[in-house]
Amino acid sequence: MAAHAGDPTLARLPQLDALLRADAAAEPLATHGRPAFTAAVRAELDAVRTRLRTHGGEVPAEADLLAAADEALHQRRAGRLTRVVNATGVVLHTNLGRAPLSAAARAAVTDATGYTTLEYDLDRGTRGSRTAHVGALAAELCATERATVVNNGAAALLLVLAALAGGRQVIVSRGELIEIGGSYRLPDVMAASGARMVEVGTTNRTWLADYRDAITDDTALLLKVHRSNYDVVGFTEEVGIAALADLGRRTGVAVVHDLGSGLIRTATDGPLASEPSVEASVRAGADLTIFSGDKLLGGPQAGLVVGAAALLRRCEQHPLARAVRLDKLQRAALEATLEAHLRDPLPADVPTVAMLHADPDALHERATAMAARLEDAEVLPSDGLVGGGSSPGTTLPSWAVALRTDTPDDLAARLRVGELPVVGRVEAGRVLLDLRTVPPSLDAEVVAAVVAARRA
Repeated sequence: MAAHAGDPTLARLPQLDALLRADAAAEPLATHGRPAFTAAVRAELDAVRTRLRTHGGEVPAEADLLAAADEALHQRRAGRLTRVVNATGVVLHTNLGRAPLSAAARAAVTDATGYTTLEYDLDRGTRGSRTAHVGALAAELCATERATVVNNGAAALLLVLAALAGGRQVIVSRGELIEIGGSYRLPDVMAASGARMVEVGTTNRTWLADYRDAITDDTALLLKVHRSNYDVVGFTEEVGIAALADLGRRTGVAVVHDLGSGLIRTATDGPLASEPSVEASVRAGADLTIFSGDKLLGGPQAGLVVGAAALLRRCEQHPLARAVRLDKLQRAALEATLEAHLRDPLPADVPTVAMLHADPDALHERATAMAARLEDAEVLPSDGLVGGGSSPGTTLPSWAVALRTDTPDDLAARLRVGELPVVGRVEAGRVLLDLRTVPPSLDAEVVAAVVAARRA
């Protein structure tokens, strides 16, 4: 029989104030705060009252009501940013935050959490520039006249297009009309900037004459875009940045090179040997080169634009520049990262650099030691990836601890929800923990996480 408003069952529901005074309420009140936990308990009482009126039943115990409210708040806040161990072998894992920051960058961020000289000149005691110092570091590193920085790579391209080509034509190869994760499509960015896109060539073949023949008095820019997350192979042809820059000089049209991945110096060997570099783009004569801060540079999310001072001043003076500016925490981390690259062409204290150039023999030694401390574990060769839309198709020879289990998906899930979440990958019925992307300092914690997950 359904419970009605006058049913004594409803009268036995505890009052909100009494529940909040209960001993069992002390811990969730301290954890969540009184306003949030009060609202959660009230919502739980309302839900129970509705259920009793509709279906009848017994009144839950006070402890059960409080536990349900506590769990509801934990579930609601489960999506908050959480530290994880990346054991996937993908160095620049976009879903896991791409480049991990160096110790120096983390310390700089901590210092920047209070008042800072973000836009203040200590010598003059007047307002200063938000980007002058970090821009000077980027220009020095890339050997260009000037540099400016905004909050991400997509914003950098949007600002350049809006400031230099709003209402005018931008010529780009059809083979470079990229789309990357998160609904970023070059034609859409072009439209949002107010520039008019002119496509030349075909999907697989574009010639210098295609660009030359498309130039008119209304052409503002020649744009070259690095296909950073896919390859076009077979019957192909594309125009290199040097040839395009030469055409730009002869026709008086500025050339912009969107590199995306941001390899600063040309690599002669190793996993990045085929990756175009900022150094090569600048030497080839690109007027502006755009790249990200949180990819191969190994810093925070940021968009850097380096090149000709006159063009960059126009970008900095555009109204959109304020809308896409970087904040003080980004600036602090980026400055520390740029300083590391200025000290050393391959700064081992930048985690991304260290991971990309990790010695496979050292990884094998660590994996062997870790597997020896675990049950049902073995050491297997693994193919890591650069990730982050960089060096598509390039694999990184690595070693992984393979956890044998009858339920690999379940074990992987338990690892992800442990006290220290560990994100690996499942292959051939095993859970693989690729150590290329695990700092050596975390090996003991990973072992403890695996032991806890197996017992759960």
